Amino acid sequence: VQLVESGGGLAQPGGSLGLSCAASGFTFRAYAMGWFRQAPGKERDFVATIDYSAYSTDYADSVKGRFTIPRDNTKNTPYLQMNSLKPEETATYYCGRGTSKRLTPRFDDYTDWGQGTQVTVSS
Repeated sequence: VQLVESGGGLAQPGGSLGLSCAASGFTFRAYAMGWFRQAPGKERDFVATIDYSAYSTDYADSVKGRFTIPRDNTKNTPYLQMNSLKPEETATYYCGRGTSKRLTPRFDDYTDWGQGTQVTVSS
C-alpha cells in the first residue's frame, strides 16, 4: 500500500488549497478514505472522510461548509479541497486508508497513511 499526498503549500488566510493523494497497492474503490491533520505538538485530528463509492461524506465540525472530500475511483485518488483557510489550520495533512468500505472519523479505523503534506496558512 502506498499513499502519496501532494498539493500542500502556503495559503493566505481566507484562501484555498487543493490536496491530492495518489493511492496504489490495493483495490482503491473498495475502501473508505480520510484526511487528518497534525499540528506540531498535537495529536492527529480528523478532517474529512468519504466512503468507497463517494456516496457519503463526513466532516469535522470545524471544516463543514469550507472543505470537501471528493474521490475519483478511476484515478485511485481522493482529494481535499480547502476554502476559507484559517491560520490555525496550519498543519501537516495526511491521507489515510480505512479498514472497510464505510466512512469513519476514528483514527484507529485507518490502517495506512501517507507521508503527509505541509499546509501553512499565513499572511
